[in-house]
Amino acid sequence: MALLAAVLLASCGSSTSGPAPSTGATLQVVTTFLPITEFTKAVAGECATVEPLMPTTVSPHDFQATPSDLVRLQKADVLVKNGLGLETFLDKLILNADNTGLQVIDSSAGIPTLENTEKNDDHDKDHDHADGHGHGHDHGPINPHVWLDPLRALQQVETIRDGLIAAQPDCADQFTTNAAVFADDLRSLNAELASQLKPFAGKTFVAYHDFAPYFAERYQLKVAFVVESPELNPTPADLQRVSQLVEQTELKTLLSEPQEGRQSFNALAGDLGVRIGVFDPLETGPAEAGKPGYYVSQMRRNGNALVAAFAP
Repeated sequence: MALLAAVLLASCGSSTSGPAPSTGATLQVVTTFLPITEFTKAVAGECATVEPLMPTTVSPHDFQATPSDLVRLQKADVLVKNGLGLETFLDKLILNADNTGLQVIDSSAGIPTLENTEKNDDHDKDHDHADGHGHGHDHGPINPHVWLDPLRALQQVETIRDGLIAAQPDCADQFTTNAAVFADDLRSLNAELASQLKPFAGKTFVAYHDFAPYFAERYQLKVAFVVESPELNPTPADLQRVSQLVEQTELKTLLSEPQEGRQSFNALAGDLGVRIGVFDPLETGPAEAGKPGYYVSQMRRNGNALVAAFAP
């Protein structure tokens, strides 16, 4: 707290005022987590410096801001976020940064959204947090994982493009060209996944937490989950519900997440005599996750994982 106070005092009177620079200096852009960072870098090219607020190994559910993060926002011209209640830490961090010139791009603005399933207070109260503490990561009534639908991700890219153009009009042509190239990649990805998953339309798959509704809707699949948020531990009722679903649908595979080692999930699969597959929600990743093309390659892996899960 003392260090944070020192940072705030040091910044007093020096916060940016007025609009972000439109000429000369390179635009300074801060992003939140993995897919938002990749989308922004794809659009920005050499017209902006893009720096993620959190490492690729840390998800928005687990992020704890530090004084250095505050300094990043104080120096930034633009902040790009996913929105939809995912980055719950941002409002307070932005307030403390006191950067009056900071332009915030909400990349999910205007995107058709889905409500969280099984969302009610009694359901939430039955769960224990994985570390025994509450973190306030309730996403609210709207599911925030829009980036797992390639066509909604395309809308995010276009919103980021428009926001960067507003912040740096001199780079409008470059931002537009870069966004168009990445949009073509996303359209191709969507076509591949649609063709690959078409034979399994209407089938159900089970993931650990509630990240896949947008993906399932896009490709006419059904999805169930064990817990709503990844920091929750499953209750006996959760395990019973999934067990019944596996029996009813004759599922052969449950899909875990590479970032989440869940012993109870693995035990459930063992009890039911089904396999464990992997579906990556792309909330975190290894160090190489920041490289161009990571999103598209991991989404292709997800498509392959579902085919393997559905195949006889």
